[in-house]
Order: sequence, then C-alpha cells, then structure tokens
Amino acid sequence: MNVMIILGNLVIPLIMFLAQKNKSKARLIFNGLSVLSAIVFGNLAALAVYRIIRDNTVFMTHIHGIFLNPFFLLAGYYLLVYTLYQLIRRMSEDV
Repeated sequence: MNVMIILGNLVIPLIMFLAQKNKSKARLIFNGLSVLSAIVFGNLAALAVYRIIRDNTVFMTHIHGIFLNPFFLLAGYYLLVYTLYQLIRRMSEDV
C-alpha cells in the first residue's frame, strides 16, 4: 500500500500534466476539483475543531478522529496531487 501511495504521488501529477497539455478543458476540471477539495477539506477540519471546542473535549485523540473521514482523506490527497501537478506545470514553463 505504501508503494502505491508513493507511486501515485509521482504518476498521477504527470498524467494530469500530460492531460492538460492535450485537452484544454482538463486544466479547468483540475482547478475546479481543487477548489471543491479545498472547501471540503477546510470545512471538515473546521467542523471537527468546532465540535471539540463545543464539547470541551480537547484531547489529541479526538482531533485525530478526523483522519477516519474518507472525504477528508480524499480531499487532502487530491490537494497534494494537484499541488505537485502545479509545480510540474510551473517548472515546465520555466524551461
């Protein structure tokens, strides 16, 4: 599983870069997904912190419960992949 995650961090941004070179709408889709992911990621984090403050349960184990939310993990992973894709895109513009 660890190998798949590491390979995904290398391969998926390169696929995104090649796709946006060939299809002009791909960049728009990738940007839209990043905005949606940022909203989901931020809202889930904010709601988790709010719940902890509201319930007065400021323990480290409670805040780590957010990592069990698959939407939080998926949004965070896409933001990582999107950031790597953007770095590759910017790097290609400098060459």
